[in-house]
Amino acid sequence: MYILLTARLTVSPSSSQFFKGAFVSLSCEEDDSSAGWTLRRNTSTEGMTQCGDGKSERSSCNISFIIARDSGVYWCESREGPISNMVNLTVTGGSVILQSPVLPVMEGDDVTLLCKTKTTPSNLPAALYKDGSLIRKQPTGHMTIQHVSRSDEGLYKCDISGHGESPSSWITVTGKPTTTTSPTISVTPPPTSALPPDSTSFHPVIRLVCHLVVFTPYFISTFLMVSFYRRRAKGNATKMDCLSMLIAFALLKSVCSPHVTGNDLLISKISTPSASAEQRLAEDSDDIVVVTAEHQF
Repeated sequence: MYILLTARLTVSPSSSQFFKGAFVSLSCEEDDSSAGWTLRRNTSTEGMTQCGDGKSERSSCNISFIIARDSGVYWCESREGPISNMVNLTVTGGSVILQSPVLPVMEGDDVTLLCKTKTTPSNLPAALYKDGSLIRKQPTGHMTIQHVSRSDEGLYKCDISGHGESPSSWITVTGKPTTTTSPTISVTPPPTSALPPDSTSFHPVIRLVCHLVVFTPYFISTFLMVSFYRRRAKGNATKMDCLSMLIAFALLKSVCSPHVTGNDLLISKISTPSASAEQRLAEDSDDIVVVTAEHQF
């Protein structure tokens, strides 16, 4: 179960260790003042109590003279239940403390540690330990860890020769928040060669073909009939001319349909032979058949 933190506990001065008798101020930095944040603590001597006089709910607490029994865990709590970050404060009656970040450190940031004494001068040479092992010695007790990583997380303390050793403090290193972005979808248009051709470009061709298919039989039949009548007028008509005339007449019969347009009607008036022409054509055909029969006899 994850609890959404809407307040943050700050400590001034910013340290997790204090000498006895120091002044310490704690405060809940609220994102929502209506939540009614209260500063609470849990110490080894008093248990879980409210920081301050305990008579009213307060989001801040000032300890004018801090003592060893004030050592413990501090946090902010709202009436609805959520809590803030927790801070562990240590009060010592000794002469050496290690000033370290009281809040978690962001990965990649620099961390400054200061080993100091209660008496002057406070910046004496000091040895710094992590998880019980010596990591370095500093001539002034001041050390900076650059670009901290998760491996730098641990328990730190320091020692000043002739003055003593400080209490241990835990340093927490957190990862940087990651920002997520929506994946971008790129749509690539298909190549022009893959696009279907425009059907409108075929309309003139189709119309031309249709006109040729419709009008060609009329032209052929008209030509054959004109040729036949011209040869007949000159007395040069042959059996092949009569056969061509029959073919032209049959072609006209097969092409013509009862559903005709105005253009078709006009063409029919021009090219279709009249009833008398059909009668003469039939008589000529009978003559051709008789002549052919007599010749065979």
